Amino acid sequence: MELAELSQAQNSQRLHGEHIILRLTYISRYNNHNENGEVTRILAQAQQNNERNGITGALVFNHNYFLQSIEGSRPVINELLRKLVKDDRHFSLQIIECAEVEQRRWNKWSMKYLIPSDDNKSLALKYSTGIQFNPYLMSTNQIMLLIDTLSMLDEQEQQALAAPKKKKSWFSIS
Repeated sequence: MELAELSQAQNSQRLHGEHIILRLTYISRYNNHNENGEVTRILAQAQQNNERNGITGALVFNHNYFLQSIEGSRPVINELLRKLVKDDRHFSLQIIECAEVEQRRWNKWSMKYLIPSDDNKSLALKYSTGIQFNPYLMSTNQIMLLIDTLSMLDEQEQQALAAPKKKKSWFSIS
């Protein structure tokens, strides 16, 4: 490709916003009546599609609610939003935040699945009005803090699992 063609292609991309990173955070309710709603399959499909499309993100799910924050180029996120609105695996979709950002927050993951559990139940109380995870009752700041905290805890857990275990010596020197 010649220099003039390359410059024209870059200008065309700029006209469509491919150079702008957008973060979209939304909440929705899980559709229990959907026959194709297996979450592990949804996650695997999302990871595959997101990696191909340059999308990164974090998904929090607890069998009742989805809380997702995704990042990518503006046209890709807009197209994904159109698909999300039509997706019958969830309902009551509400956009919490949609903003242009200078850098990705979730750059390590094509899609990370974070689960509120009994071990981290206190986080629901810390960032919301009760001990049950319900993102509809949380502010945007509380939601982002929750995702950040869950992702930090997950990374710490992964590091602990990956760290080599030190063998205890069968003798000691006093």
